[in-house]
Amino acid sequence: MPTNKHPYPNNPYSRRKDEHMALATRFTGTGNQLNQIHFVHQSLPTVAADQVDLSTSFLGQHFPTPLYINAMTGGSARAKVVNGQLATIAARLHLPMAVGSLSAALKVPALAETFTIARENNPDGFLMANIGADKTVADAEQAIALIGADALQIHLNTVQETIMPEGQVVPNWRAHIQAIAAAVSVPIVVKEVGFGMSRDTLTALPRIGITTADISGRGGTNFAEIENARRPGRDFAYLADWGLTTAQSLLESQDFPGTVLASGGISDPLQVLTALRLGASGVGVAGWLLRTLLDQGPEAAEEQLRTWLAQLPQLMALVNAANLSALKKQPIWYDEPLLSYAQQRRLSLP
Repeated sequence: MPTNKHPYPNNPYSRRKDEHMALATRFTGTGNQLNQIHFVHQSLPTVAADQVDLSTSFLGQHFPTPLYINAMTGGSARAKVVNGQLATIAARLHLPMAVGSLSAALKVPALAETFTIARENNPDGFLMANIGADKTVADAEQAIALIGADALQIHLNTVQETIMPEGQVVPNWRAHIQAIAAAVSVPIVVKEVGFGMSRDTLTALPRIGITTADISGRGGTNFAEIENARRPGRDFAYLADWGLTTAQSLLESQDFPGTVLASGGISDPLQVLTALRLGASGVGVAGWLLRTLLDQGPEAAEEQLRTWLAQLPQLMALVNAANLSALKKQPIWYDEPLLSYAQQRRLSLP
């Protein structure tokens, strides 16, 4: 792994990205509440693991499994190595992958190579570009072209921008998203960055041309704490628990007319299964994978994902589900905190 030296002089973006990566291994949520949802045990098997079909479709593509590698990094020498390693893993396991925010490359062209490494290492894979909702149509088109992206993520990060020393929240994001959705030629997913999505937000998305949402709930990498750690005095420390958990966000998404993707603290195959049961068409992993890669190396990260992919059909068989459509019909029950949340929010339980 490269040292913390910065080969891109006079560039604050690389320093910020390295700080984010280092702090992401320290600041994670206390739980996405997916462990508060339980499958009703079935003692008589009707499905064998080798009969299970894990295939799914989202963003105009059919995939053999519902897992994807979500946006993490880019914009520094260290991030270039990580993006290259993640892309190699994605290529070997045939998983979709998103790069981190391309804003740095749009502002400092020399940083483009820290993102294009993903396409170099995964020339035929499904790659998603990533930009903020403050970006223009021209920015979106440049980001897509830079990595030959098959889809575009537009991230929503009001909490992060509020706390970030360099941040700014301006109320023009809907107009920007709508303009991008009308102009670009690839599918778009609007995603949170770990604070979840409410029914109100999800209801607004189709009105601006968005039919795929990654709810990215609280419980994984905590950008409130990360940005507080970068601020002198930690002025916003009281926002550490802000947002909706992954489970709460999935309950909020039940009436969304488009495709729901789930991420936010996903740390084992049972959580993947639970998110799929609550209606997700795909499940993204990020923080857990990054920590494994940084702490144990890319081989360990790849092996862990292989283990997940091997265990998912076994878990599907355990609940007598031959495919994802059947999985969504399996009986489940909820712990009291989630049940109370759904009742207070007047949400239907799937």
